[in-house]
Amino acid sequence: MANKIDRVPVREQDPQVRAHNFDEVCLGYNEQEAQLEATRCLNCKNPRCVGACPVGIKIPAFIHEVSEGNFAGAAAIIAEDSSLPAICGRVCPQETQCEGSCILGIKGQPVAIGKLERFIGDWSREHADEVPAPKIAPSNGRKVAVIGSGPAGLACAGDLAKRGFDVTIFEALHKAGGVLVYGIPEFRLPKDTVVAHEVDAIKALGVKIETDVIVGRTITIDQLMEDEGFEFVFVGTGAGLPKFMGIPGENLNGVFSANEFLTRNNLMQAFRDDHLTPIRAGRKAVVVGGGNVAMDAARTALRLGADTHIVYRRTEVELPARKEEVHHAKEEGIVFDMLTNPVEILGDEDGNVRAIRCIRMELGEPDESGRRSPVPVAGSEFEIEADTVIMALGTAPNPLIARTTAGLETTRRGGLVADESGATTRAHVFAGGDAVTGAATVILAMGAGRRAASAIE
Repeated sequence: MANKIDRVPVREQDPQVRAHNFDEVCLGYNEQEAQLEATRCLNCKNPRCVGACPVGIKIPAFIHEVSEGNFAGAAAIIAEDSSLPAICGRVCPQETQCEGSCILGIKGQPVAIGKLERFIGDWSREHADEVPAPKIAPSNGRKVAVIGSGPAGLACAGDLAKRGFDVTIFEALHKAGGVLVYGIPEFRLPKDTVVAHEVDAIKALGVKIETDVIVGRTITIDQLMEDEGFEFVFVGTGAGLPKFMGIPGENLNGVFSANEFLTRNNLMQAFRDDHLTPIRAGRKAVVVGGGNVAMDAARTALRLGADTHIVYRRTEVELPARKEEVHHAKEEGIVFDMLTNPVEILGDEDGNVRAIRCIRMELGEPDESGRRSPVPVAGSEFEIEADTVIMALGTAPNPLIARTTAGLETTRRGGLVADESGATTRAHVFAGGDAVTGAATVILAMGAGRRAASAIE
């Protein structure tokens, strides 16, 4: 039977080698491996994987085409629901979404849906002349402004362009891609090949992208609608405002938000010898936090030459990061200090970080989210030597657009108030992704962008 085949492993760079370069860690499937893995799919009559995908990709259908070697057909099926397969195949948390719902996962290993999606995304890029062009409806003459070129903005813009709308994306930074270019490291998501290609695919639909435009500063939403003739606006500005702990020493030289540290490295390519962007990883770096961003920051600091620790106040069981990212970080030599919480960052006489003082924690009763609350252990303070501290404690939406747009309400966490379709409290203004929910995942942002596009239509 097909499901008796073991899950096909994915080739990866050796940990000792990749810890010193920014090349992609996971090498992906070749054609033979992809076809073999695809034969494991049971093609369920009621596929739970589809229901667990935020954009509703017809997963059994595309996997069937892969098993038959019809890669162009698989690409066409994915393209009906997703414009970023090579990205989603790399960075989506499949283990809690599609693969987490795969029936084969109950007693064994689920189908490697993410790796198969990545394979088709990469194959499509390398065989562009064999992939049918998407159908684009005739122009309806209606203009939509999309603010932000991250996954929510790209998904919304792509869907609207296919439906005949005249779409312009306004991006604050100098490159399109949002968190895909500034937040996710090169070794997880190559920029010049994967991200650039998928941004170009959106442009090929007729979407215009204007960079270096900070809506709320360069131009306001009111001006876009009243002076520039945009009938609708979609706000997909993400959540780029970093959080800190509020402990003593956070203003010392050598303390960074993960957002700044990763932006310098990813978007501004500070890791390249021929780039002049300054970055400091130091000899010993401590990353505070346990999410995917913490893993990205720690693995980046390691590659820049720092002996790197991750400090997290709960146990490994509660780590919010993907298991694959934690596994890769450990393989590469990053030290995990669990049940540990910083209380102060210590500096030298010149104002530079020299150490971080922490306290041991133990788990008490569950909190609102069901996770057990960490409680300090009295008298257990200790120091970790460090010359760089990176705070990876989550991010919040930037308040700029809400402050400069009358009628836009926000939640107490700073996100824009929007209903299930993305409609905000301001007529003809929609929003989705992290700008609404706070920091979440690429695929959830894409789903929000697609729902807003349908609502706008």
